[in-house]
Amino acid sequence: MTISKSLSPSSKVSENTVSSESTQQLTSYQKLETPEDLKQTIEQLFYLQSRSHLLMAIIDPQTLTVRYGNQSFCRVCQLHTTLLDAETGLSVNSQRKHKNIDIEDRLLNGLNLKIQDIFQHWDNLTLEELYRYHLLHKILQQDYGIDLQSLQIIEQSAIAILNNPKTFKQKFIRIWVNSDLLQIKRQNPKQDEFATFKLKLIPVSEREAWFSNPENFNQLAQKLNLDNYQIEGVLLLEGLEITQAEQMRRVTYQLISRDLIIQSQKWEQIEQQLHSLFRVTNCLLLRLQGQEAKLSLSLNTKITQPIIYSLDTLNDSPIIEAVQQNQVINISDLRQQCPTDFERYLRKLNFRSLLLIPLVIQSVNLKGSQQILGVVGLTSDHPNHFTLTDVKNAQELIPGFITAFCHSLQQQFTKLRNIHPSVEWRFLQEAERRGWGFKPETIVFETVYPLYGISDIRGSSEQRNCAIKEDLLEQFQLAINIVEVLCETQDSALGEQLKQDLQTYLTELESEISVEIEMSATDYLEKHLEIYFDYFSQCNPQVQEALKQYEQACNNEHGCVYKARSHYDEMLHQITHHLQQTWTKWEKQMQMIIPHYYDMEISDGMDYIIYAGKSIDSRFTSFHICSLRYEQLRAMCDCARTIFQLKSEHKITLDLVHLVLVQHTPIDIFHDENTESIFSVRGTRDIRYEIVKKRIDKGIDRETKTRITQSGMLTIVYSTEEEWEEYAQYLRYLHREGWVTDKIEFGVVDPLPGVSGLNYARVAVTEMGDG
Repeated sequence: MTISKSLSPSSKVSENTVSSESTQQLTSYQKLETPEDLKQTIEQLFYLQSRSHLLMAIIDPQTLTVRYGNQSFCRVCQLHTTLLDAETGLSVNSQRKHKNIDIEDRLLNGLNLKIQDIFQHWDNLTLEELYRYHLLHKILQQDYGIDLQSLQIIEQSAIAILNNPKTFKQKFIRIWVNSDLLQIKRQNPKQDEFATFKLKLIPVSEREAWFSNPENFNQLAQKLNLDNYQIEGVLLLEGLEITQAEQMRRVTYQLISRDLIIQSQKWEQIEQQLHSLFRVTNCLLLRLQGQEAKLSLSLNTKITQPIIYSLDTLNDSPIIEAVQQNQVINISDLRQQCPTDFERYLRKLNFRSLLLIPLVIQSVNLKGSQQILGVVGLTSDHPNHFTLTDVKNAQELIPGFITAFCHSLQQQFTKLRNIHPSVEWRFLQEAERRGWGFKPETIVFETVYPLYGISDIRGSSEQRNCAIKEDLLEQFQLAINIVEVLCETQDSALGEQLKQDLQTYLTELESEISVEIEMSATDYLEKHLEIYFDYFSQCNPQVQEALKQYEQACNNEHGCVYKARSHYDEMLHQITHHLQQTWTKWEKQMQMIIPHYYDMEISDGMDYIIYAGKSIDSRFTSFHICSLRYEQLRAMCDCARTIFQLKSEHKITLDLVHLVLVQHTPIDIFHDENTESIFSVRGTRDIRYEIVKKRIDKGIDRETKTRITQSGMLTIVYSTEEEWEEYAQYLRYLHREGWVTDKIEFGVVDPLPGVSGLNYARVAVTEMGDG
């Protein structure tokens, strides 16, 4: 490859020979009448070119190695420090031999520097892909008569990323390829790698649409067989450093990511971008909430808790100025400007410069009205750090920051667990309101009908205590056995005392047991017996055998005898699993009647709440609520049968009771953001219902003083005669379907604390039926 020298200056170009005066003359009109005029102009052009931002390089198309690079290319790619002199463009050795400069002297021949070695990372397209696009463009034009100039395929650019291994900073270069000086010829015309595409058969009217499809063009580029082409000439690479613009783009993109402020990892990424773009020491967030401002520093500081300031104390702070003017404020030196505790605190952290970015949403409808979201602060350890360009960039980032904060407000509100699909629309609606900067509004669903039910294990606490007692008695007996064998085989006064203590403890366990005793008994064995195991292991074989039996019995994840409790836990798991499975099946059917809110809790059994009403679904009618109530009873009967089945298969021995609480009067529910529950009831009348819910499972009959719930039976608790008339009809339907017997037991619920006037009806659920 040769490069013409016809425009090469004949003497060395330096800053001495090209004065500022001659540079200024270039901007005025000049007549190039003599060779000296032409020479001077060329020298000036070369001087200006060395100061140009345009990167240029000549690439060998066969190997993609760099044959020539202008000074901007070498400077940005950091080639001048190892390969070329920054001013002359010559290697150090070359300068010793040459006094004059021409284009040929600036070639990088012999260095074998591949473009992939310089640009190892690409953001979208790679240089090789761009190169293939250019070749394909020429081939289609030469061999197929297809001109794609209007599609601007070869006008595409790629972004190359330069990593500095010492500073870990990145440079971004936008690169274009110019293939005007390339000639390409197919060596074997009979070998057509594009034959399957039948390019010549594509109608002219359809060509543009076909080639506009990126997938089609990419397939052609991948099919391109370079071995079948003779390529001559050079490939011209042109580029511009766009580091700042690309960093701005990336910061903006990350800011509009919907989970940015919520997820600390995402905020850490944005901080890294801000550090690079503004060369800052730290970032801070100032959230304005009511009459308070909460200051949070970046994640890389040791300060984890927000610092709270009263807004009254910030009246003289530049923060207020930034918010009122809705403009970025540059505090060049905190030593000179510390009017409030906020600035003085930053000064104590050795920050000198501060850039304040206000996040304010202006109201569209109300003139002068605005919603203040907060302030982002960028800090530096150096005074006068931030430039006019920094202020301009920060101002341009304000919309992105506002979007990020709006999304964070939305997600803090909508990322509540277990928001049921039936009410999710209202939460999303409120989240959108807050995202636009409107004041929070309480979510309320008025006039909804509650349906509450419970399937509870009868005597679960007593059953659990019995299991605890059985395990502890066995473990203490094994412990006593160790000490007894020890005392039988050797004299040990301490052993005798240990044995008596263990027997006393065992006697106490036989009379009383509780969860507290469960913990204390295990702790007692650890401190008064197991600490001697290292000694017992050295005693005679009889003692060692007794010790082995104890350790084998306790060899499990709990570190103690856990057989009875394990059996109880397995029964509890079987019950809750099958109850949940059965109820979930019915709940899906009930949602088909009308969408409604539903929540279930599983512990020693199952309890659930349903809310249905027009405020949840506008199609709601009285038929819907009656259908839901009847379906609820059928589902409860099926849950009872599920337990019957488990008992018949000998999987459980526990008994379950089932209760439905009737409430004809609708209630209002609202979302309280200060509690963990999704909904709370409001109003004195509605709170009474909540009290009944929490206490009714312990209800007893006023006359017999026995529990109103009985094993294998469905208990319906109601208040008014109207409520009973409706549910009496449902029980008749259940009997007709074979779910329950026709014998109904009635009673009055003994007054509960704060609640009276409740009645109940109880009916046995059948084990067989066609329901």
